[in-house]
Amino acid sequence: MYPAAISPRQQIKTEPGYQVGYADRIRRETGLTTFAVGMITEPHQADAIIRNGQADAVMLARGMLNDPLWCWRAADALGGTVHCPPQYLRGRRLDIDIPKTVAPRAV
Repeated sequence: MYPAAISPRQQIKTEPGYQVGYADRIRRETGLTTFAVGMITEPHQADAIIRNGQADAVMLARGMLNDPLWCWRAADALGGTVHCPPQYLRGRRLDIDIPKTVAPRAV
């Protein structure tokens, strides 16, 4: 179920997490695995949705489009570590800040 604004007559108030309630309700009432969507852009916002049991996973669109390193920055913000093959880092431009939580290791 994805209540997208497909008609100009719909009046959907878009704000961060505006569709999380649908995932929460479906999860509680059916026991199905749900993914939350709807302007989820901040690491703490995504983390809270999972920790509060509102959804089993979050889907990021704007966050990843705006910042391809979103996952690495989220690890920084939430105290995690991202492990990646060293060759992934060789392709990075030097003028782009690579978060400190990136820990290259042989794969």
